Amino acid sequence: MGARMIPAAPARRESTDREHYLAARVLNALLREDYAGISARVTRDKDGVAIVLASGRRVGLAAGSPFQDFAAAPYERLRLAEVLETLRAVAHPADAEGVAAFERECREALAALEAHHRRRGEVARRLRGRHGLIRYESLAAAVDHPLYPTARCRLGIRAADLPAYAPEFAPEFAMRWAAVPRERVTLSRPELPAWWPAPGAVGLPSDLARTHVLFPVHPLAGHLVAALPGLVPAPEPYLVVRPTLSTRTVEVGERVHLKVPLPASTLGLRNRRSIKPGTLRDGALAESLLREILAREPGLRVTLAGEQTYGHAGHEYLGWLVRDLPEGEIVPVAALLAPLPGEDGRLVLHEVAERHFGGDPEALLRDYLAALLEWNVALFVRYGVALEAHQQNLALLFGDGPMRLLVKDDDGLLASPRRLRAAGIGVPGFGDERMLTDDPYALADVFVTITLHLAAMAVAHGALPGSAAALVRRALIAALEPYGDDPAARLLRARTLEAARLTGKSMVVAGTLVAKERTGARDINKFYGTTGPNYLRSA
Repeated sequence: MGARMIPAAPARRESTDREHYLAARVLNALLREDYAGISARVTRDKDGVAIVLASGRRVGLAAGSPFQDFAAAPYERLRLAEVLETLRAVAHPADAEGVAAFERECREALAALEAHHRRRGEVARRLRGRHGLIRYESLAAAVDHPLYPTARCRLGIRAADLPAYAPEFAPEFAMRWAAVPRERVTLSRPELPAWWPAPGAVGLPSDLARTHVLFPVHPLAGHLVAALPGLVPAPEPYLVVRPTLSTRTVEVGERVHLKVPLPASTLGLRNRRSIKPGTLRDGALAESLLREILAREPGLRVTLAGEQTYGHAGHEYLGWLVRDLPEGEIVPVAALLAPLPGEDGRLVLHEVAERHFGGDPEALLRDYLAALLEWNVALFVRYGVALEAHQQNLALLFGDGPMRLLVKDDDGLLASPRRLRAAGIGVPGFGDERMLTDDPYALADVFVTITLHLAAMAVAHGALPGSAAALVRRALIAALEPYGDDPAARLLRARTLEAARLTGKSMVVAGTLVAKERTGARDINKFYGTTGPNYLRSA
């Protein structure tokens, strides 16, 4: 028999569009945060501005507005490997562990992007059967974070498990449960929600209800909870749920969300998605503080989600929060920039504008920015409060009357005890002392990096890049105008409208690349090591 012909090995598959996209985002983040002085590799000559990679390749840079001076030029086709090679070349030896973790983030983010691309038809079919808030939550999950480059990665969740549990795939799954001895349980309210299962519903003896309390357990955390002593894992699942944008929070019903611990990290290795018991109480106290402020400010168009029902057993994987949502149509701000499946070029923004603003997306943005900045400026100037409410924690609420802003997840706020007392408001007894400060510059940093960059400019720029800066500037000027020469208003103007440059967060540096012992960050979500151009002045 003649020799069997063996086909030649296929040529190495060229990098996909998704790899080019991710590699550029990673390089841009390293440049924006100037990790390990990587900006020293930037050159300027008659051919323009460029960065020289470790391979010797010269990559063209272009104006990187709105958040950084320069970013990879749109025509460049970067490979992830060459960007990571450059990262290793500049990295400090003490950061070897963080660099390795970030490389893993990059690989897993690319795998998640590829998986979502492969399943886009299946996802579109699922979304056709979804309506209301959960449809928008799934659409929002397919829009990347404006600044953190590997947001699609959930360290700790296998790529094979993402289609079953990540919101961008629009799945649904059944919740697991475990019985916890009552003496170990802390409940914020004596009664559990009416939809909570009894032991018999999850395959446990009915009389267990006298001595134990059922806790919801995310299926991905089941093995961790089962290994904890003294618990009784339920043999049967109960309650079909759908993941929301945050992944660890799931939809139980149209107006009810359930937040449970997840053995994963998002937006950085150190951003664990477990639930420290103290954050549940702190979040409830923060909500109560904001409700007290709103009672004094009836003109502010803000509604708070109800986050007073929770339980924990003193362990980061034994806790839960029930979030109650108000009546009305709810559209997450993070969903506004999401493409509508099968509608080329149209965004959720356009769909919502057609229903509520006569088809004018700019009118929607103007109304949103007005409500957002009036609320946050009032908090800052009158009460010394700054919210860590980015686009994931905000939603548009439509019902009777004008559009309102729906705010949730309040446990990251920063408040000034001195300013609260001066306003006649008691200082909450937060367990996390990092939530209190009398430093006005720390409060301003939160306002700039969260309210201004993420909640305002990122949304406006993604929708209307040509006019976004002017829209945000006008809305901020209008929100500050009633406060005249109030010292807090003057400070906020100086740090925003008048500043030469705007504060930025070093999210990749603090979240993964550099250990807290080296950054000195008390809170990795409030670590500022960079600045960017002031897009408000250029407007």
